Amino acid sequence: MADKRHMCLRGLIILCALLSGISGVDDNQVFCSSGEDVRLSCNNALSGCTSTTWNYSNHSETVELIAEGIKTDTERHERLSLGSDCSLNIKKVTKEDCGLYTCRQYVNKQQQGTDAHVYLHVLHVSSSSSQSEIRSGGSVTLSCQLYYNYDLFTCDSSVGSEGLELIWVNQAGVNLQTDSRFQISFSSEQCLSSLTTTLLNEDHNREWRCQVKHRNQLKTSATYTVKYQTPPETKTPSPVTISKSPAAPTQPASVDSTLIPVSSSTSEKKSSQTTAAASTKQVSLSVIWIAVAAALAVLITAVILWVIRRKRAGVYSEFTDITTDKSLKISDLKYLEIGISFSFITEIC
Repeated sequence: MADKRHMCLRGLIILCALLSGISGVDDNQVFCSSGEDVRLSCNNALSGCTSTTWNYSNHSETVELIAEGIKTDTERHERLSLGSDCSLNIKKVTKEDCGLYTCRQYVNKQQQGTDAHVYLHVLHVSSSSSQSEIRSGGSVTLSCQLYYNYDLFTCDSSVGSEGLELIWVNQAGVNLQTDSRFQISFSSEQCLSSLTTTLLNEDHNREWRCQVKHRNQLKTSATYTVKYQTPPETKTPSPVTISKSPAAPTQPASVDSTLIPVSSSTSEKKSSQTTAAASTKQVSLSVIWIAVAAALAVLITAVILWVIRRKRAGVYSEFTDITTDKSLKISDLKYLEIGISFSFITEIC
């Protein structure tokens, strides 16, 4: 019974599509790539959106997404929202979101007007190799597939009658079909275009884009970027600094030996210590020499004074005897005093 109901539902949908005309179906086809956000318009909306209901159908599955303006689907709840014009907004579209979306209006539980249909087709690009396998010199196959509602559309008919195309281009927009480096194949049964090539060094960070054209109009595109895994960085070992001076070598001077560099800070420290010690030693010797010189000077001075006192004692005794002679004149006494002084100086020298 359930299968019969689903068959009847699909038949009614197809019939409605035919009655509305092929051009009307084309106008309500929406193309997007996986991961994008998309907006599906509701052409029969009433004001306020409290009467709007959105349903989703794909193959034998029919799910109510929004009922009278309120989200009811739990699986897509976070990604769905209702616009101010009653349009259905879907965030981060996946390939499972492709299918038929129906907008209906209910007033007092009575449907108003006809259904508004929107057909969502999703483009998805994938690689046959994991990220760790993507390297220069390796072969890679990229798959570009258009997911659509198989009950209403077939890729064969769309390609033949509606000019549906899947085209691989490079970053400059040049069709890769003309480049012998790439092998491109197309399956109309799955609506799948495959690209195979051998990667080169210059392909790192290069983009290849799969485009969807419908009746010579670009509808959407999906990009694949080549990413090579960078090799791990090799760390250079830091040089070892030896803080202590090496021991004196015991081998002969003629034998070659490896010199171990000594820390410059240690050498400077030892040099400053040696300089300070030498300066201290020089100061000590200078003090000793000054003390000895001062002692000798005092001793010599004392000896000279002692000699002078002895000499003066002897001379003045003679001088006294002479001065007692009253027959001498004063001028003679002056000359005699000068002579005595000169004799003192001569003896001292």
